[in-house]
Amino acid sequence: MSIAAHFDSYTAARAHFKDLLDAARRGRVATVQREVGRAAVVDADRLRVSLVGVLPSPQVVAEDGGWSVFLPGVPVAADASTFDDAIDEMVLTLREYAGDWQERLLDAPNHQNNWALVQVVELSDDAQLREWLVGSAR
Repeated sequence: MSIAAHFDSYTAARAHFKDLLDAARRGRVATVQREVGRAAVVDADRLRVSLVGVLPSPQVVAEDGGWSVFLPGVPVAADASTFDDAIDEMVLTLREYAGDWQERLLDAPNHQNNWALVQVVELSDDAQLREWLVGSAR
């Protein structure tokens, strides 16, 4: 007996929605087959933690009497006069970028590969984003 939760249709998944969500919460493979493609249902916290591990490490640097925060290879950065203000500004910048990405940038060739970053931003609260950014400065 398989412990994964694979459903061959939306109707089957809907009929077993609790099982689908329980499998995802436990970290088991949980999928739903659709006419066009297959979707995976995953626990949001597990996904966030996993994706943080594949993102470029945030860089926090002191320069010109202030602080800068950036992600190598990603078009987001923040500057402020204090460390805490720079981190707070970067959290806001990340939120704005995630919103812009979902509205119009997801199909832009130079932004498509930022899917994991957007997932991390959307699955994190401000404290979790701050912890990720500050952790890079230690």
